Amino acid sequence: MSTLTCRIFILHDHGEHVTQLAQAIGEGAASVGGVTVKISLPHHATKADLLEADGIIIGTPNWTGIKGTLKRWLDTTGDLWEEGSLAGKVGAAFTSSAGRHSGTEFTLLSVLHWMLGSGMIIVGLPWSPLMEQAGSYYGATAVGTITEADLIQAKALGRRVAELALQLRRGAAS
Repeated sequence: MSTLTCRIFILHDHGEHVTQLAQAIGEGAASVGGVTVKISLPHHATKADLLEADGIIIGTPNWTGIKGTLKRWLDTTGDLWEEGSLAGKVGAAFTSSAGRHSGTEFTLLSVLHWMLGSGMIIVGLPWSPLMEQAGSYYGATAVGTITEADLIQAKALGRRVAELALQLRRGAAS
């Protein structure tokens, strides 16, 4: 009997805080047995990365929405949208911003909009007392400098995506 593996692809644009969140999300995802993680920047990513993944987690610094370089890359994937190639994959979002009222949730929703348009299954963060300090229902966040609470929420998001993607993969294999 072969071991079932699940692939999580984390795509993020440049930004020190987003990179730190991506690493923490990757750690959370990799903590789930049977899960492999690949982290990439847009200029190194390929459509094959999206197609091979069971879960896709996308992050961007908050630049009044998705940062331009990431948005341009996502716009090259219209054929995957048209073919329905990403439908049923698990998706989640993360972002960082300079201030609490600078559009953090708008940026998360912009990423999630792309995923919903692709037919993906969206995973967010459920309420916990930690959310009073970090994170959003819509995904992992950091405002200003990265805090331990931000990293805990990022790991939790990675773990949630990996667990659901693995469950779906197991269901598809049976």
